[in-house]
Amino acid sequence: MARIGRVERATKETSVLVEVNLDGTGRVEVATGVGFFDHMLDQLGKHGLFDLTVKTDGDLHIDSHHTIEDTALALGGAFRQALGDKAGIRRFANASVPLDEALAQVTVDLSGRPYLVHSEPEGMAPMIGPSYDTTLTRHILESFVAQAQICLHVHVPYGRNAHHIVEAQFKALARALSDACAIDPRRAGVIPSTKGAL
Repeated sequence: MARIGRVERATKETSVLVEVNLDGTGRVEVATGVGFFDHMLDQLGKHGLFDLTVKTDGDLHIDSHHTIEDTALALGGAFRQALGDKAGIRRFANASVPLDEALAQVTVDLSGRPYLVHSEPEGMAPMIGPSYDTTLTRHILESFVAQAQICLHVHVPYGRNAHHIVEAQFKALARALSDACAIDPRRAGVIPSTKGAL
């Protein structure tokens, strides 16, 4: 069966459509109106080999916060939906990705329990481009984790350039998620938990 999730979310602030295919080839079609965020979602799809469609119309005349937050919530919900009962998945994975002077380390457990640990270098530039507030990276991950119901640890021990620091996180997240979502043929449809459910 295809592992596809689709979430539509509409509020007074945003209208969001997200569709993800966990067994894709990295085909990405993204339009949120926030250029750098689009670039990060493109990294997530391409490096995770997820087919990803994201279409968001938000209140960008205020700022990018609602647009980014609601997209991340919908993205997490789509991932959770696509995972289904999680039978046969590897469940745990980690990835370290360098981007020039920055290094990101991501560990994930598709546990069914949302929890985020996140750290990145202090003193980052406050903005990347005209509309991406760098404090939103943690909030994106919080929102994604809450809806995907996964445990996620993201650590950037060093880096200078804010663009590199954030992009390395999305690339490492993509690789870790891809590995954790992968079907392990030795599990033969078994839920990877002693509880019998995730």
